[in-house]
Amino acid sequence: MALNLTQKIIKDHLVSGEMTPGAEIALRIDQTLTQDATGTMAYLQFEAIGLPRVRTELSVSYVDHNTLQMGFRNPDDHAYLRTVAAKYGITFSPAGTGICHQLHLENFARPGRTLVGSDSHTPTAGGVGSMAMGAGGLSVALAMAGEAYVIAMPKVVKVNLTGRLTGWATAKDVILTLLGIMTVKGGVGKVIEYAGPGVATLSVPERAVITNMGAELGATTSIFPSDAATKAFLTAMGRPGDWVELTADPDAAYDEVIEIDLSTLEPMAAAPHMPDRAVTIRELAGMKVDQSCIGSCTNSSYADLMAVSEILAGKRIDPTTDLLIAPGSKQVLKMLAAEGRIDPMLDAGARILECACGPCIGMGGSPVSGGVSARTFNRNFEGRSGTQDAKVYLVSPQTAAMAALRGEFSDPATWGEAPARAELPENAPSIRHLFLTPPADGAGVEIKRGPNIAPLPPFTPLAATVAAPVALKVGDDITTDHILPAGAQITALRSNIPAISEYIFSRVDAEFVPRIKKLGKGVILAGDNYGQGSSREHAALGPRYLGVVAVVAKSMARIHRANLVNFGILPLLLADKADYDRIPAGAEIAIRTGDITPGGTVAMTVAGVGPVAVKNDLTAKELEIIRAGGLLNLVRQARA
Repeated sequence: MALNLTQKIIKDHLVSGEMTPGAEIALRIDQTLTQDATGTMAYLQFEAIGLPRVRTELSVSYVDHNTLQMGFRNPDDHAYLRTVAAKYGITFSPAGTGICHQLHLENFARPGRTLVGSDSHTPTAGGVGSMAMGAGGLSVALAMAGEAYVIAMPKVVKVNLTGRLTGWATAKDVILTLLGIMTVKGGVGKVIEYAGPGVATLSVPERAVITNMGAELGATTSIFPSDAATKAFLTAMGRPGDWVELTADPDAAYDEVIEIDLSTLEPMAAAPHMPDRAVTIRELAGMKVDQSCIGSCTNSSYADLMAVSEILAGKRIDPTTDLLIAPGSKQVLKMLAAEGRIDPMLDAGARILECACGPCIGMGGSPVSGGVSARTFNRNFEGRSGTQDAKVYLVSPQTAAMAALRGEFSDPATWGEAPARAELPENAPSIRHLFLTPPADGAGVEIKRGPNIAPLPPFTPLAATVAAPVALKVGDDITTDHILPAGAQITALRSNIPAISEYIFSRVDAEFVPRIKKLGKGVILAGDNYGQGSSREHAALGPRYLGVVAVVAKSMARIHRANLVNFGILPLLLADKADYDRIPAGAEIAIRTGDITPGGTVAMTVAGVGPVAVKNDLTAKELEIIRAGGLLNLVRQARA
């Protein structure tokens, strides 16, 4: 039978299950990655499993999010991550080496391999043909322990690319166009697989921009074939032996096909406050831009910054606009320095930041009050920049550079000739010596634990009846940033669940935490696409710690739903979405959990309203996890 690329990789890694869309499948995982904002908790969970060594082909711990060392918390976490990596056989990337997804693409990602990472933008590695998926930290910890990764068999969407990019159009405009077509909910339960003659015209860094932002579609992952362009990239990275050709069979079938003619694309932006609010830059002409930020795991490659350097050469940015540039890795920085491409940025007035996530995760670089920020990042959720009333537009590096020069968005027709697309040097300088390789035997390594590193709280099994009030009612498209905000103050507490739980829903309802503490337990009532965005499992862990026993929503995002299951919170769906309007905040809800069956429907009793039908899309295994009080409880029971 002819197979598409996604099916080929899944078939090669299938541990159990049938490759029928929607069916539960278990996959063998080759590689894992973590970053420091999620990694500390993931490794605490791995320690709780009780194994002496990871059981993957490769596991890498990156420090790239919490690099602002304000006080002891972040440096203590980094010391913990470094020592736990040495003890358990994990490669360690110190702060400042670069952003995890850029570094993994350059140094470790391989065609045909499976990768799960505790960051939602792990699909970046799909740019080299890796099946790379974002997951919660506990799922990654279990993958490191050799456990299979369980997902629903995805549908596969073929995005057929024809033509080639022209003028000022870039890879960023490809994914912004697709987001405009599919929306932030359109990829749920799907893999986005790129094919067609236009694929050959895109370099791996360009492909990685597209797969990176596939996370904003809600997709399981996104993937490109491994072809001549992939071989050229891996060769330039000093890894020619990692290349294998990997493509879909010519007559492979797909569940859906979307056509995009690259030659018709023009510079685009995602308007506030969602990545799918696609508009042309033409439409924004004349809008004042207070800040441009270039970088993040989306657009911080050598090719991206070469284009920026060429645009800025011999010019000066508008004095009323700030320009911040963060290279994605020290390798990128070294290549730019070797070719004299940093000076034009400095001379133009740009600020060069550390090779880290920085402003994308709210670590500095916040815009002015009410300001407009043109960012090459992947998310523009309200308040994510660190300035609650800022208006963030997601754009390409070329667009951001032009906005900085002119102090406003302008019609690309007035920009002149676009910079040439930069090719990687034949022998790119390696920074692989900066990674810390674990010793062959880590038994004698002492793990350093600072005072902010608290053990994972224990959670009790599911009660026979869930009876609790609606502690919070929220609308559609609630992101994990709404549930648990990012930023320097809060992310420094990621290794301390009691401390970080104080910020749950703090920017949505400042009274939520004291209210649910007084109630003792509660239910969250939500609209469509609840939990979209980051993979941060703390957005499930925090509510669980505070007493959230169930989330009842119109629909949920994939990773957050999985995190709710992992920590024993019931994810339930309204059988009739119109019932959302009938249930008021504060209403007492009761659900007989013994009546819940996988994929079934039960009556939820709502005081003052009556019975309301709720359904679930749980598998028997997931229901078992929830009844045990969470996945870690179940794993411990199995290993006892």
